[in-house]
Amino acid sequence: MKLEFETDEGAGAGGAIGLIVLETDETLEPEIASLIPPSVALYHARIPFAPEVTPETLARMAKDLPRAAGLLPRRPYGAIGYGCTSGATVIGAERVAALIRGPHPDVGVADPMTATIEACAALGVGRLGFVTPYLPEVSAALRRALEAAGIEIAAFGTFEEEKDAVVARITEASTLKAALKVGVAADVDAVFVACTNIRGFGIIEEAESQLGKPVMTSNLAFCWRLLSLAGVAPAPGAPGRLFRQAPPGAAA
Repeated sequence: MKLEFETDEGAGAGGAIGLIVLETDETLEPEIASLIPPSVALYHARIPFAPEVTPETLARMAKDLPRAAGLLPRRPYGAIGYGCTSGATVIGAERVAALIRGPHPDVGVADPMTATIEACAALGVGRLGFVTPYLPEVSAALRRALEAAGIEIAAFGTFEEEKDAVVARITEASTLKAALKVGVAADVDAVFVACTNIRGFGIIEEAESQLGKPVMTSNLAFCWRLLSLAGVAPAPGAPGRLFRQAPPGAAA
């Protein structure tokens, strides 16, 4: 027998956020999901990526971005994010936004590098302690992007790890130690730990407590910007000064 049914607005009735996640990323989804309120649906699409993080492999993602964005459900979104700090830097934020808006016209687009620059502006950060897991040539591209935005790199450290699978397994204790090492300089206003595949949510409060200054990761700034674009408050427990001093919505 044929049964009758009714329809409603679906799982995203309270709003929806889309994410384009690297094939090799193991950290972005669980960290960001912890800050998305239950009323908001979080939709993910994967984009092909090589095991090694190099300028060449990062640039290669541009050709796959429209297809990855097109795999997200065709529905209204408060925001769609491309989850790669170094990829957005190499490809360029404007090009990333244009490629995503091909299948999703007029949507608000976020990426972790642009989100970090906006977060620094919201917190009044001019001199940054900067930590990356990347090879020198990738770190250099990010440094140039931050400096072009008027942010001085006052202290810098890198793990110099090429393989994304290894980056996902760097312990939070190691990340904390690195953040503290670059953050102790008296003239550093805040610390930024780059890369969506490096874990950091569990050490942000401890790092801020020891340093007495804001500490951000790619995923923290990225989620802050996605929620700001969507006009959504985070789930309880969002770590760090960024969410306390510049609640989502302030940068929209």
